[in-house]
Amino acid sequence: MTDPTRARVDHGVSSGTFSLDGQTFDVDNNIWVVGDDRECIVIDAPHNVADILAVVGHREVKAIVCTHAHDDHVRVAPALRDEVGAPIMLHPDDKPLWELTHPERPWDESLVDEQLIEVGDTTLQVLHTPGHAPGAVCLYAPDLGCIFTGDTLFNGGPGATGRSYSDENLIKESIRMRLFALPDDTVVHTGHGDDTTIGAESRRLGRFRRPRRLPGEEVAP
Repeated sequence: MTDPTRARVDHGVSSGTFSLDGQTFDVDNNIWVVGDDRECIVIDAPHNVADILAVVGHREVKAIVCTHAHDDHVRVAPALRDEVGAPIMLHPDDKPLWELTHPERPWDESLVDEQLIEVGDTTLQVLHTPGHAPGAVCLYAPDLGCIFTGDTLFNGGPGATGRSYSDENLIKESIRMRLFALPDDTVVHTGHGDDTTIGAESRRLGRFRRPRRLPGEEVAP
């Protein structure tokens, strides 16, 4: 039986389109909701508010945390905010992308690297991982043994680059320096498609690893 007081990860899928640089593609986006039976945060706000609310249920939404501002990840963020009364959180480096979709409706709170977001009995740490988008972030939940990578890291490798505001070298640097420093058994919940693990992807891409300091760790002399 699930403990209603313990945080967990709930999942859904929403279908729609992604448009950038004059091209449009059909896409299925994962919906990730983290929290307990009372409250939760929603990670990204893709195509349909009803799809997201079906995963949320009757819980209070504390925040809508956007991994980046491509339209398939933020299209219904303002509408979801209107529905649940929760702030939209986004890294400010993604302002140009956000304004392509919502030029008249700003987000509410700016994310910063290493920021901690509390929900239920767990904490998510913001990791700024630019490359797929300038303000792309991943959300690391050590208590839950997982990380939410948006479109930075997939089952199979890095997210797409080659479009406006993206940088192939930078996304690889972000993955190797920030994500591959995490434990190998960390489950990777992606923006699209199947889960993977940090270990599986670091083996796939090659282990160019440099330890990073995590909260509470002592700095080695």
